[in-house]
Amino acid sequence: MTPLSEIRLVVFDFDGVFSDNRVWTNDRGEESVACFRGDSAGLRRLDEVGVAYFVLTSETNDAVPARARKIRIECVRGIEDKLPVLRDELERRGFSLDETAYLGNDINDAECLDAVGLAVVPADAWAEVVPLAGIVLSRAGGHGCVRELCDAIWGAKRAAAAA
Repeated sequence: MTPLSEIRLVVFDFDGVFSDNRVWTNDRGEESVACFRGDSAGLRRLDEVGVAYFVLTSETNDAVPARARKIRIECVRGIEDKLPVLRDELERRGFSLDETAYLGNDINDAECLDAVGLAVVPADAWAEVVPLAGIVLSRAGGHGCVRELCDAIWGAKRAAAAA
């Protein structure tokens, strides 16, 4: 397991991570999701310590890129088989699996969680992926788990720099 202080890239799933995995659908078929506002402050902390990040999601709902734009995070969406895309993105961006953390909550994240240097799941992750995690966060998806991970990396990076 890669220590938090050595993480250079964080990859986030969206549903069940930024959102609480619920969806509202109106009579026109438009979907909305609930997200935790404090997550964007966590992302800014990653910026402060030079850690890159992006969203990798199977979701195609337009609410996802709209939220991503709002909180200034790149979003790769509509990806069913995530691991090959993750590998391509890492190569394109110049990162290795070992220096990457992945925060996911469900079985479609399992291959990525198993492949990266630091696998992280929210408190309410699906039971099948919990054993893959190096870190199980105390907060649930859509309730600050993104912020919790970002703050932990920020703190570890600052402590390492001060040492």
